Amino acid sequence: MRPFDHLTLMQFTWAALSILGFSIRVNLRGWKIFFLALGGGLSWAIYLIFLYYSDSLLFSIFCSVILVCSYSEIVARLLKVPVSVFVTCVIIPLVPGSNLYYAMQGFISGNSALAAQNSYKVLLISGTIAMAIAVVSSVTNLIFRLRNRF
Repeated sequence: MRPFDHLTLMQFTWAALSILGFSIRVNLRGWKIFFLALGGGLSWAIYLIFLYYSDSLLFSIFCSVILVCSYSEIVARLLKVPVSVFVTCVIIPLVPGSNLYYAMQGFISGNSALAAQNSYKVLLISGTIAMAIAVVSSVTNLIFRLRNRF
């Protein structure tokens, strides 16, 4: 799969539509849901592009979260919405749901090797997402402190 083909566009569209539905479900209104859907689609598309060029799952997730959290910081300030609303919604496509499902399936069926392998992936991906969010939040906080100081 190449990064700029119809399959990437289709996955972008489905990720955007899923975040659109999620944002409507949690009672967000107005233009916010459009920008949330765009951010959710971008997070998955950026992840696919970085995954194609780097072949590294964690690096792809880290770069995608860095870029999408930067997008969230900018758009949330423009729309006067808490940044946490945007960050929480736009990273949903990157959450390791399938690995968590297979880890639980391994635990239930008694297959501890499958459970351990998928639990390890869940912890790595979740830690990468948390680290990227912390980096963007810290840099943004530092920039605003420096801007207010001078």
